[in-house]
Amino acid sequence: MTESTPLAVELRGITKRFPGVVANKDIELRVARGEVHAIVGENGAGKSTLMKTLYGMHRPDEGQILVDGREVHLRSPNDAIAAGIGMVHQHFMLADNFTVLENIVLGSEPTKGGRLDRATARRRITEISDSYSLGLEPDALVEDLGVGDRQRVEIAKVLYRGATILILDEPTAVLVPQEVDELFGNLAELKREGLTVIFISHKLDEVRKVADSITVIRRGTTVGTADPATTTARQLAEMMVGAELPTPVTRDSTVRETPVLRISHLTVPGGAGSRAVVDDVSMTVREGEVVGIAGVEGNGQSELIDAVLGLRLPTAGTVLLGEEEITDWSTRRRREGGVGFIPEDRHRQGMLLDAPLWENRILGHQTRPPAVKGAFIDRRAARTDTSRIMREYDVRAPGPNTPAVALSGGNQQKLIVGREMSASPRVLLAAHPTRGVDVGAQSVIWELLKDARAEGLGILLVSADLEELIGLSDTLHVMLRGKLVATVDPRQVTPEVLGGYMTGGHENAPAGAA
Repeated sequence: MTESTPLAVELRGITKRFPGVVANKDIELRVARGEVHAIVGENGAGKSTLMKTLYGMHRPDEGQILVDGREVHLRSPNDAIAAGIGMVHQHFMLADNFTVLENIVLGSEPTKGGRLDRATARRRITEISDSYSLGLEPDALVEDLGVGDRQRVEIAKVLYRGATILILDEPTAVLVPQEVDELFGNLAELKREGLTVIFISHKLDEVRKVADSITVIRRGTTVGTADPATTTARQLAEMMVGAELPTPVTRDSTVRETPVLRISHLTVPGGAGSRAVVDDVSMTVREGEVVGIAGVEGNGQSELIDAVLGLRLPTAGTVLLGEEEITDWSTRRRREGGVGFIPEDRHRQGMLLDAPLWENRILGHQTRPPAVKGAFIDRRAARTDTSRIMREYDVRAPGPNTPAVALSGGNQQKLIVGREMSASPRVLLAAHPTRGVDVGAQSVIWELLKDARAEGLGILLVSADLEELIGLSDTLHVMLRGKLVATVDPRQVTPEVLGGYMTGGHENAPAGAA
């Protein structure tokens, strides 16, 4: 880029205030045309607010936004799209029962004679797919696609609308290593065609691999820029949080002989006429053991967790908690019996966002102290215990009356972990316990799980972070199409080999198997 070439995006002194908090303060960002520019920072550092401002979802209180050297005023996402800015959100926004073509054109349909012009849409989508090596099949149903393919559909949606600047929010959070490599190949194609990508991620090694330049945000303001070719992941972590990059690797084995959870030949049905989503699965979790389950999302891990928790009814098999069979127990009885639960979607399954923290503290535990006193909710005790959790689990918020929606993702997750640990569970179902949290919160949660393991807690761990699975697990199973297809030794297996099992590439191969 020459001095006379305008920047694709330039933010000058962007400040955004909400009641009681300054989310962004005097932010500076310079993104060159045709580069992948990464933005990193802790949860609550202001990345999401900044990107929502750039996408027209927030209006800044101060500062300027320039696109290709011209100041723009973005009052809505429609204004951003008109300026050539598109955003791919972390949680995909696709209709499963629609085709790829229908999802891409939805809201921007070409018409002919008052009807959808499928020929024109197909031609345009094929051009986009071929130009950027997306490999899309316009007539494929989205429900039949894997996670990586769905993400490419989302990218095609914004390209179809003419975006030349793409914001990707945590785009690798749910991908296996092979899919990450494919995504990075797609980003290289976007760059070759002159498009600009703003890449938000917590995975610092991936950021260093894919980005041309990096901006670091801490506590709502820009703290510096970094060259990925000369900056290590540890140096980036220090810029982000003032600490070294954490590691999930566990200490010495704490596995005991006593089983706390036994699953035998468990089968959970799918929809009418479809295959079982959990198919004849058996496994044991012992005291002091972390049993990990790897798998591309949608291969039965979530349904397995739901069945153990009592949210789905199996058609065959048994579940034992200690020596008691709990297959027919209600979810409430299982929770009272010692089953802890960290949900994969904290907003949908784990919290009431508009409720105060003390009410979120008692969710799922409302039949036991400190939540109750006699037949009534004990508000004072619940507030006092919430304050204890905030201290012990480093939940950063003004107090127990703060609404959950005001907390960053990392602090919300630490509150959930503290809530579940405070009930002294016998077994913990941990689904993606560090998804969408920064390296600081990730480190805290890893240490909490390690400490609980050392004290004898059995943990059933599901995660899309393969390094987390390999580092924390004592035993590691792989699920594919509802079945356990491999058991690997986490001390020897690599993320690449594990990803091969997850996608079926090593389904029948012995390499890496325990």
